[in-house]
Amino acid sequence: MATNTTVSTAYNSYFNKTFYDRKLLDTAKTRFVHANFGQKRSIPRNNGKRVEFRKYDLFTPNTNQLTLVEGVTPTGQNLSQSKVEAEVKQYGAYVEISDLLEMTSYDPVIADSAELLGEQLGTVIEWVTRDAMNETTNVQYANGAASRLALTASDKLTVGEVRKAVRTLKKNKARPFVTSIDGSPRKPHFVCICSPDATYDLQSDALWQDVSKYSNAEQIYSGEIGRLFGVVFVEATEAKVYSQSVLNAVNANTSSSTTFVLKTAPDAKAVAYLSTPGNKIMIGSNEYTLASSSPYTPSTRSVKLTASATLTANDPVYTKDAGAPDATTHVAPDVHATLIFGADAYGVVDVAGSGAMETIIKPRGSAGTTDPLDQRSTVGAKVAAYAAKVLNPLWLVKIEHCVSA
Repeated sequence: MATNTTVSTAYNSYFNKTFYDRKLLDTAKTRFVHANFGQKRSIPRNNGKRVEFRKYDLFTPNTNQLTLVEGVTPTGQNLSQSKVEAEVKQYGAYVEISDLLEMTSYDPVIADSAELLGEQLGTVIEWVTRDAMNETTNVQYANGAASRLALTASDKLTVGEVRKAVRTLKKNKARPFVTSIDGSPRKPHFVCICSPDATYDLQSDALWQDVSKYSNAEQIYSGEIGRLFGVVFVEATEAKVYSQSVLNAVNANTSSSTTFVLKTAPDAKAVAYLSTPGNKIMIGSNEYTLASSSPYTPSTRSVKLTASATLTANDPVYTKDAGAPDATTHVAPDVHATLIFGADAYGVVDVAGSGAMETIIKPRGSAGTTDPLDQRSTVGAKVAAYAAKVLNPLWLVKIEHCVSA
């Protein structure tokens, strides 16, 4: 009986793999916003770990060279392409299902697992794409601020900032999108990906055109919320937000020591920052560098610096990786990144193509001696190869700004 059950499980898992793959992909794609608008490339097998994205170089306009002489055929021009390469990485996870759960659960455990894994992987791919896009060098700081560190709570996303970004894209000859993701024709437009907090600050403006006013006339993107100055706005819950990593204090006085103790236990984000060698932290009004090896010890809340310091209890310990810190509290406001871009501004690997995303089901009985009583099966999901890369930073404007509370 046990043998028959194992064979049946294995057969059914194989038979339903297409269903599970589709469920995984459909769930993952519901998380995509940043990943939707890039130039897509597939990874050919046995072609290395690097994917190549290409774009044509524009012809140089030159009045003298383009002036024709009567009866004389001019010299032909050569097409030229620029390429950007990115190295792909794999992403994956799995869950383990016991034989007892499989026999007694009211729910379709494998299908539910595929759906949960799809949501998890979809979010990870969205983060990877988002972070790659935010590496653009074409940055606009709200209200004319000189840098991210100079942004204050009053420097919000405004209609004027959107117009300024559109002007930049037009001057840089960025190509607008002319179709939706499914290929349906649309009026030429740029795309903006922004956080719900960013759109909150824009939607009170009288010039804002809500999606409900034009959705019957043309196809809309998933998550599309409105339009302004030829820019289609798509809201993303995973839009990039730069938050202050560390805000703490010195626990006790130190004298010429490279080590001090934090007053309170830091959260996970602060631990990750403090555990990274070479990161910078502020203690009072002075900047220090974290040690090159094991700069943070969680069990004792100890922080190790590269140079000795004499510190006083309750001296503030904080980072300058968000907006301008308050002079008294040293609390820095979050800085949101709003992305406005044209077609082919960045590239992504097509996760729907070439089996890039797949479910991997190992039924009970398939593990051999590592599962001698056939007690465990696993459901896994993997993105076989993925990368994202900015192809033309001049065609992608990142607006950094604060938001309303």
